[in-house]
Amino acid sequence: MELTEIDDDIEAFLVESYENLDQIERDIIELEKESGNGESLVRIYRSLHTLKGNCGFLPFPKLEALAHAAESLLSSLRDRTLAITPQIVSTLLQTIDSIRQMLSMIATTRKEGDRDYAELIEKINALQQTQLAATPAPQTVESLYSDLEDSTLTTSESHIRVNVGLLDQVMNLVGELVLARNQVMRLSTKLKDNNLIAACQRLNGITGELQEQVMKTRLQPINSIWQKFPRVVRDLAIASGKQVAVEMVGIDTELDKSIIEAIKDPLTHLIRNCIDHGIEFPAERIAKGKPAAGRLFLKAAYESGKVNLEIGDDGRGLNPERLKARSQQLGLVSATQAAAMTDSEAMNLIFLRGFSTAEQITNLSGRGVGMDIVKDNIEKINGSIEIDSQLGQGTTFKLKIPLTLAIISALIISSGGDFYAIPQGNLQELVRLEMEQGLNNIEIFYDVPVYRLRGELVPLIYLNQILQVSATNSELLSILIIQADNYRFGLVVDSIEDIQEIVVKPLGKQLKHISLFAGATILGDGTVGLIIDVVGLAKQAGVSATYQQLANATDVSIPESDRQNILLFTGPQDARMGIPLAIASRLAEIPATAVESVANQLVVRYDKQILPLIDLHTIFSERTFDDLATETETLSIIIVSPYPAVSVALVVEQILDTVEEPLTIKGIPSREGILFSTVIQGKITEILDIEGIIRKTNPYLLQLN
Repeated sequence: MELTEIDDDIEAFLVESYENLDQIERDIIELEKESGNGESLVRIYRSLHTLKGNCGFLPFPKLEALAHAAESLLSSLRDRTLAITPQIVSTLLQTIDSIRQMLSMIATTRKEGDRDYAELIEKINALQQTQLAATPAPQTVESLYSDLEDSTLTTSESHIRVNVGLLDQVMNLVGELVLARNQVMRLSTKLKDNNLIAACQRLNGITGELQEQVMKTRLQPINSIWQKFPRVVRDLAIASGKQVAVEMVGIDTELDKSIIEAIKDPLTHLIRNCIDHGIEFPAERIAKGKPAAGRLFLKAAYESGKVNLEIGDDGRGLNPERLKARSQQLGLVSATQAAAMTDSEAMNLIFLRGFSTAEQITNLSGRGVGMDIVKDNIEKINGSIEIDSQLGQGTTFKLKIPLTLAIISALIISSGGDFYAIPQGNLQELVRLEMEQGLNNIEIFYDVPVYRLRGELVPLIYLNQILQVSATNSELLSILIIQADNYRFGLVVDSIEDIQEIVVKPLGKQLKHISLFAGATILGDGTVGLIIDVVGLAKQAGVSATYQQLANATDVSIPESDRQNILLFTGPQDARMGIPLAIASRLAEIPATAVESVANQLVVRYDKQILPLIDLHTIFSERTFDDLATETETLSIIIVSPYPAVSVALVVEQILDTVEEPLTIKGIPSREGILFSTVIQGKITEILDIEGIIRKTNPYLLQLN
């Protein structure tokens, strides 16, 4: 036989053996549950017998000897002269691992390697010595074996094996076709030829259908990775001294091969986390009224063009207070930050780098790495991860991931005259304002530019500054609100173009180290556009440091005597505002009809007094009091007395709360009428300049003091 023929035989042997090993491993796990009663034992025996037989035609004596020893052990199990035990199951799994190692060596060197498996073979032979009393083998197992022997082992005629490289090449060609389609569609729009437009529309439809069908050839059921998890769970459960039952729903849900490969490690880590931290020891579970065996579940389902994955357990659940305390102990957050956190925010602390609840380092956990990497890896494929946990009931990790990474929907933007693509999955909303109006909403807080969006101050990143290019002149301010790496920020760009389906092309080796870009694409006009990695952008721009800088504003230790009671309320444009409670004498709601105008000054009758009324909307926005009166029938007012002889009524949107906070940490005034900005309850709050507001609206009142 020629060498090329031998290589072909070895290649075919490897393909078949790897497929058989995956099935054997699953069947061994099932064998433990069935206690030897069922089809699993027969399938394992048949597969190992086939593997041993194939080795007889190839120069692999070690592999043949190991397979023969395992086959003999299985023969004893089949004949019921040996009972299934955890030790036997573990030994069979160890045998499969050893066979897989040899196959890996054969694939690389065409040889079995120098490793000696005599000790493992002796271990297998020793297990056969513990014979049971002679018991006739049940007819059911023998008949099953006969039935399965007669069944065909050939692949269905409706299926063929195709090299993955060939599928990748076809997918790349379809990607090029999509790019050509985009260019032709753009050209037809410019030429305005009806016949050409009609032909392009048909081309568009056919290309889209071809793209969909070719992408289906790359789809794999998620069970291709899930099928390995029962073995992982069994090994981890034994190592940790726990009992765990695995449930899987949606095993036929299909994903692109590249996505399958990308989520394998994150899912494995989540499973380890559930077993190590979530599921209790049997005695603890029984004491809580739970079954001794913990429940680990994996679910997959399609929703809105994405795949929803759930990995969870019915164990201890997350304790938000313990997470806060542990994060403070590790120096990841301050006491002030922890106190202001919601339970949901506290649960997300597990995604911080260096966070771990384990007091001691073990083989399973405790090193403070893992969950942050899980989150990073999921976000790299434009996915997201959330936590849903109930103390004492369990924890569920909810993942949303795209079906494919080859062709994605992206927003095309420009900066410095060049075009860039941003994956649509990272976008939350777009803001386009007249330049003057937009600049008025941008404030500087602790040297950080922030944009006021419905009362929330969002840190801004200027893309042209990151890219070190000059911004182009524009009459519009364009801001993309982006969620990435657990932070929300605004990205200021020169212009927003349109949304396109783009083909993701990998960057060359020379550009791999640039974390700002995730790839490149060819746009509809034929130009090359770089795809921005929003997680890398956030890291390069220091978004996390910006949030930390803002949060640290409340971290200074201040004596109780320096704290003040603050009345919090929302003002115009949902701005969060406050005044010292000491100058607020009354809070009230009055009908809008109670407001009158005297000598061009708004006044209100309240508690046998006629008080000057100041509408904050006229100070901080362009809305007039008449506009306000037509929109609402009831006004919220605060009676403010900055001086003994001076009282005015302030019109606000909504009274929020009273808190005791220090006001010694101050940002610069963000606009006229504001003394300074500060952080209260973890949120940026503007403290009103009451004297300045009165001076602007009715300076005569200050002369009464």
